[in-house]
Amino acid sequence: MAELNLVQAINLALAQEMERDDRVMVLGEDVGLNGGVFRVTDGLQKRFGEDRVVDTPLAESGILGTSIGLAINGMRPVPEIQFEGFLGPAYDQIVHHAGRMRTRTRGAVTVPLTVRVPVGGGIHAPELHSDSPEAIYSHHVGLKVVMPSTPYDAKGLLLAAIRDPDPVMFFEPKRVYRSYKEQVPEDDYTVEIGKAKIVSEGDDVTVITWGATVFQALAALDELPEDVSVELIDMRTIYPMDEDTIVESVMKTGRCVIAHEAPRTAGMGAEIATILQEKCFLHLEAPVQRVTGFDTVMPYYKLENHYLPESPRIKEAIEQVLAY
Repeated sequence: MAELNLVQAINLALAQEMERDDRVMVLGEDVGLNGGVFRVTDGLQKRFGEDRVVDTPLAESGILGTSIGLAINGMRPVPEIQFEGFLGPAYDQIVHHAGRMRTRTRGAVTVPLTVRVPVGGGIHAPELHSDSPEAIYSHHVGLKVVMPSTPYDAKGLLLAAIRDPDPVMFFEPKRVYRSYKEQVPEDDYTVEIGKAKIVSEGDDVTVITWGATVFQALAALDELPEDVSVELIDMRTIYPMDEDTIVESVMKTGRCVIAHEAPRTAGMGAEIATILQEKCFLHLEAPVQRVTGFDTVMPYYKLENHYLPESPRIKEAIEQVLAY
């Protein structure tokens, strides 16, 4: 078992799945010769050839349109969009075609497609390179949306996504691409799409988050008094959401803080808070708190960490719900 970071775990998953299934192929801007903008696909073209690891023109709509055609005709394409800000030109293909093809054809045609996209801030990138669009794509039926935070989950979720019969948006938090390593099995395994992970068990308050913010939440927990018991949940899949796990946890603790990088308005925190209000109302001991990005464009690097839900803001929200 090797100790890998997120980039290495995704590269391993792609290589193993391409070895196992010759229908799997990778395509995108600079994914071949250069190994991708973050080197996630490094070495795959040399190993599997130019017909299965394809460098495309700078045309996101074309990348997704081609991938949809390949998927409909029996392939398992894994297109890469270099940054989440470049999803705009591909939005029509993803939402109006990939996500709707099963319903449009009454189940006769599906689109087994996995769209890999680096997302989120924390690396001091320019505008359109640091957004968190998970709520946008969760809103559109027909798409599954996942965001792993650890190398182990990244490998398992990616294998599950590629084998899924329907399109999956695979969001990769670039802030933790190389910041964290853990043991990742060489063996084949999958992580179930739609299943959250309880990172730490607790009785006083539930913290719900995903992606890079999981590590900010862990840092916040380290700053709390030892007698404060926090249940930390990593959603891993944004849609379909694991409602059972979050509802069961909040019924136990009676308090909840939701943290995510995306802007506050219409973010997934609002959806989760509504679910808890509907299903846990009589169990709540305090109003649900959200710690989010702000309703503005992600600022440039000098102010970036003020925008992100860093650990001090999460700690403050935990203290507020405990004191209510």
